[in-house]
Amino acid sequence: LATLLFGLGLGTTITFASSHWLLAWMGLEMNTLAIIPLMAQHHHPRAVEATTKYFLTQAAAAATLLFASVTNAWLTGQWEIQQITHPLPSTMITLALALKIGLAPLHAWLPEVLQGLNLTTGLILSTWQKLAPFALILQLQPSNSTLLIILGLTSALIGGWGGLNQTQLRKILAYSSIAHLGWMILILQFSPSITLLTLLTYFIMTLSAFLVFKLNKSTNINTLATSWAKAPALTALTPLILLSLGGLPPLTGFMPKWLILQELTKQGLAPTATLAALSALLSLYFYLRLSYAMTLTIAPNNLTGTTPWRLPSTQLTYPLAISTVMTICLLPLTPAISTLLIS
Repeated sequence: LATLLFGLGLGTTITFASSHWLLAWMGLEMNTLAIIPLMAQHHHPRAVEATTKYFLTQAAAAATLLFASVTNAWLTGQWEIQQITHPLPSTMITLALALKIGLAPLHAWLPEVLQGLNLTTGLILSTWQKLAPFALILQLQPSNSTLLIILGLTSALIGGWGGLNQTQLRKILAYSSIAHLGWMILILQFSPSITLLTLLTYFIMTLSAFLVFKLNKSTNINTLATSWAKAPALTALTPLILLSLGGLPPLTGFMPKWLILQELTKQGLAPTATLAALSALLSLYFYLRLSYAMTLTIAPNNLTGTTPWRLPSTQLTYPLAISTVMTICLLPLTPAISTLLIS
């Protein structure tokens, strides 16, 4: 396990540190190969299926990336990441990286894969695995403005729409991830610093959500309704975590959305900002649905809520406590953060 986690860290670090496409590609491949044994460690047919799907999509994306960088070297004689000047390799690389992180319309693998994993591996997939491709997209950014806006808007809308009908928590979190990534890609070319801020807050909020579900051992909405008996204080706080993910003030999740809408309006993209804000309403609906199931339904009255064994949890609660406080309370720091972003 330690070796695999080291491989994950090393792969991401190599991609971060590289200025050459071949090295960046190698880092991404190390990342993929390190997480595959983690995904398939429970020899469950669903886990194996999820691992296979993940491997195929990541391999396709990596092959496209390699092909595009070779094409770029052939057309321009450049292997540098910053030197992508030709529109063809630039578009291909953007789409390959969009497939890697699961941006719509290349998102279909993400909910399916996440649904087959346990919550810990799902957390790694939703957070750490987004870092390396994101570093590359950040370095590429000035070239494809229209493509990035289209990817961002479709992701925000599909991330909101797809989650509406779900009962499985991991699929809901996958669609939430797609929507958040859409917001990040939308603002990327105008303000990379806001993108990084959004990525950071998304990591904190997703960490809280996954840790709550892990503590309750819940994977669908019905099992959430019995959580009040196990951890009443946490059950009272969880709706705040979920609404922070939805982006409601006065919670942390409102900060990136507010800054993004403000920046889009400054850039004269009011229609885009309006569409993005409306897509946030869709996401908000399913977070509200989770909150309702968790705190406003009492277990015997919901459909198939069987009361769980109340065994003491072995999970560390410090990380959850810290991330929950950060998920709920960071909004007042916005002026300080925006000053840092501008400087």
